[in-house]
This record gives sequence, structure tokens and C-alpha cells, in this order.
Amino acid sequence: MGDKITFSFGRNWKHFLSTVTNEKLSIAKESIIDFTGKDDFTGKTVFDIGSGSGIFSFCMNSMGANKLVSIDVDPFSVECTKHMWENAKAPENWAVHEDSVLSNNLKDKYGTFDVVYSWGVLHHTGDMWKAISNSASLVNRGGLYYIAIYNGVTGVFGSKFWTKVKRWHNRSPFIGKYVLESSYMITFFISSLLKGRNPLKIIREYKQKRGMNWRRDVTDWVGGYPYESATIEEIFRYVNMNFPDFRLKNVKSTNGLGNNWFLFERD
Repeated sequence: MGDKITFSFGRNWKHFLSTVTNEKLSIAKESIIDFTGKDDFTGKTVFDIGSGSGIFSFCMNSMGANKLVSIDVDPFSVECTKHMWENAKAPENWAVHEDSVLSNNLKDKYGTFDVVYSWGVLHHTGDMWKAISNSASLVNRGGLYYIAIYNGVTGVFGSKFWTKVKRWHNRSPFIGKYVLESSYMITFFISSLLKGRNPLKIIREYKQKRGMNWRRDVTDWVGGYPYESATIEEIFRYVNMNFPDFRLKNVKSTNGLGNNWFLFERD
């Protein structure tokens, strides 16, 4: 793509891990249960693509996954996931690897799975549609495909605008990155107040969103690059065209630039 990419999701996740509590792990686990409708992965094989902090791999292991493979292209994310693996007492059924979803031999290396999970990752690979194809091809018959993709938004401050911001962030020295993130946070506070909402309350309750941390997600959002997006219709059309045996079981839409959630099942 010719762009200088200086953002490391893994470094950001290392900061996040210091804020993880048992309560946040419980919230993260509940987000999986609520969206999939399953509270038990006993006997299931699970593939976590872009494992990041490792907390969702940790949760799916705790749900009884028979085999769990976690991959991430960022070595710092691999380090974070291994930290969570160690916290789970290093289970033999859970393997952590540094690898990319864009690799062409994933099926040869890892096989296929009953659950393929990739939340907020595939749009950061630099080739989102190939990432979707590669990951979807790993789903077993009767298996689940659980992904989240940034929503495609038009308009002055839509997806194209944020692509430029993220490029600017990656090309900037530390002070430039700091200014961009600070500007975003100031704008958030002002816009929340103008809408009659308490920004401090939003931040305090932010952990209810999959156990995440507001400050770390600010860095992730402003600096996260490569960055692509797609509407719900575009994702559904692509999956339906390339994987006609997939049927949509659940979807959760965002009102803005955030992630749309998708749960497909392979017939």
C-alpha cells in the first residue's frame, strides 16, 4: 500500500492487559455467550484469528474448547496471548502462533474448526476481502463464523476521513500521535456534553463493552491502520456469493463507524 505503518496493536494490548480483572474477563465471556447463544464449547475446535490481548481465547478455553488455536501477526499480541495462556495454566489443548490470516496455507497448517472467531481484526490486514475468504474457508460443516467489521460510512467525517486520520497518525512522530489522540478525546468530551450525556459515566461503564478499556480503544481507533470498512449489506453479499452454504444466524449493527457483528453458520 506504500504507507508507513508504525502502529502496533500488540503494544496497545500490552497496556490493556494491566487493566484486566476477573470482572472484565466475565464480561468478555458473556459477550461471546450472548451473541452465539452458546455457553459451552466442550468438544468444539476453535480458531481465534488476531487474538490480540488473548482474553477472548482465554474465555473460549474456559468454555471447554477441545482444541484452541490462537494466531496474530503482531509479536507483541502473541506475547499477550501467551501471557493469558500461562494464566490458564498452560493447557496443552491451546496453541499460540505468530501467523497471518492472509497466509495461503492456513488450512494445511491448522485444519478446519467448529468455531472461527475474528473480532475487529480482518479490516486491519490490508486486504480485508482476502482475509474474510481465508478465514471463512476454515469453518467446518455446521460450524460458526463469528466476525466483526468496521461499518462503512459515507459523508464528511465518514470512513474516508478516518482513513486519512489514521495515515496521518502513522506518519507522525510521537508528539503528533499524542496530539491526534488528545484531540479525539477532547472532541469526545465536548460532543457527549452537547448531547446531554456524562462522558465520565460513559468511560466508567465502558468495560461493559466486551470488557474493553476506553483509553486503550481510543489509541486503537485513532491509530489502527491498515483500515478498511464495509456495510452490513456488502459483507452479507460477499459471504453469500463466495460461501453460499453460509447462513446468517445473528447480526448486530452499529449506528456509526464502529463494528458490525456477524455470526454465520455453515450448513
